[in-house]
Amino acid sequence: MALLQARDLHKVFPGPHGKVPALAGVSLTLDPGEFTAIKGPSGCGKSTLLFTLGALLRPDSGNLSVLDREPYAMTGEERAALRAKSIGFVFQQFHLTPYLSVLENVMAPALALPSTDAQSRALELIDLLGLKDRADHVPSMLSTGERQRTALARALLNRPKILLADEPTGNLDEDNGALVLEHLSDFAKQGGAVVLVTHEREAAAHAQRVLQMRDGRIA
Repeated sequence: MALLQARDLHKVFPGPHGKVPALAGVSLTLDPGEFTAIKGPSGCGKSTLLFTLGALLRPDSGNLSVLDREPYAMTGEERAALRAKSIGFVFQQFHLTPYLSVLENVMAPALALPSTDAQSRALELIDLLGLKDRADHVPSMLSTGERQRTALARALLNRPKILLADEPTGNLDEDNGALVLEHLSDFAKQGGAVVLVTHEREAAAHAQRVLQMRDGRIA
């Protein structure tokens, strides 16, 4: 069974000179174990597509199914629960809480989906991502690469089925970028599905499938 199916997604935003189509009939299927990269110029709709797939941005028309459920037919509370359980997000800007430690940031998703093993799971991920010596540090004490690895550990805490990554290596040096991409690849190999939005050819090369996006469409 496909983990995610999007059919004919459309999204239009108002602009200074009229309506701007961000999505113009996008269809996409993600199967277990699939790592998909989406490339394209700035403004082509990549991030809009990612937010729509992640049940964060309602499309104007079209259908989305995540684990055989339709998030945009749910209440806001039900949709938030689906995201917390099934979808992990990794963003270029990290979005870490500045006054929380690495451990506390990684455990933050447990507030939406309580778990008896949240702390042990967080410590396991922190160790896996080479952050054991940084567990008590706040984000301002971390390098850029360490912040992104903290964000990745947070995305993995609730054992999601789908990872959505928006330019996750855009602020990283080569070594840290390669490490993040390696973990995304491992996630797919273990049966999850990854969508990576990137403008970097080297990052896209880690994916099994590379889709080119232009003017709100997948070429």
